[in-house]
Amino acid sequence: MRLQKYMAHAGLASRRVCEEIIRAGRVTVNGKPATLGMTVNPARDKVLVDGRPIGRPEPKRYIIVYKPVGYVTTVRDQFKRKTVMDLVNGVQERVYPVGRLDYDSEGLLILTNDGKLANRIMHPSYELEKVYLATVKGQITPTALRQLRRGVELEDGKTAPARVELITSDSDSSMIRLAITEGRNRQVRRMCEAVGFPVTRLVRIAIGPIKLGKLRPGEFRDLTTAEVSKLKQAVNERWQRR
Repeated sequence: MRLQKYMAHAGLASRRVCEEIIRAGRVTVNGKPATLGMTVNPARDKVLVDGRPIGRPEPKRYIIVYKPVGYVTTVRDQFKRKTVMDLVNGVQERVYPVGRLDYDSEGLLILTNDGKLANRIMHPSYELEKVYLATVKGQITPTALRQLRRGVELEDGKTAPARVELITSDSDSSMIRLAITEGRNRQVRRMCEAVGFPVTRLVRIAIGPIKLGKLRPGEFRDLTTAEVSKLKQAVNERWQRR
């Protein structure tokens, strides 16, 4: 079995995140540094991540953090920038960020070691809604709002229709609440720029049923049992409709 697949099946993280961990040099197989794509025999090989064995399930941990601007959504950064992992010091479980939030964006981010749930949250076919508050330059027009609601042509194709609500607007800036089910790179920023209103601040306030609530930048907390159940129910309902 390929190493990253074995790690994901062990519940460590999503396969993409497992690949990132291998590239960061944090994995050894039988005492030697692991390489991406190598195969392992789970019955024979000893796989360590950060010096600890995998294969024995860790207790599942579900955390939300308010990512401030200036942090990268990754486990480690080759340019030595601050990562979201710096915000959750003291967490013993090997949690990893679910999806991404841009360096210059802020707001809700989920971290977990539940690989199955992480994959369902990130996969576009599950259509889990992400909600943002976007502040844009200028007084946004009804035409621009209609374009966002219908879908916007970007270089990688037309976006799915979005739910858009105007919150405030004046001659200098406008604030909109925008909900999307896709997860393209810098999607909300590109959508707003495509309709002529560049984003000056972007805050993610919800992922499915999970809300940012009263968390302040840099703070984190564990999800409640009820919140975890609602999140699993949300992705399971979408899985059943696939």
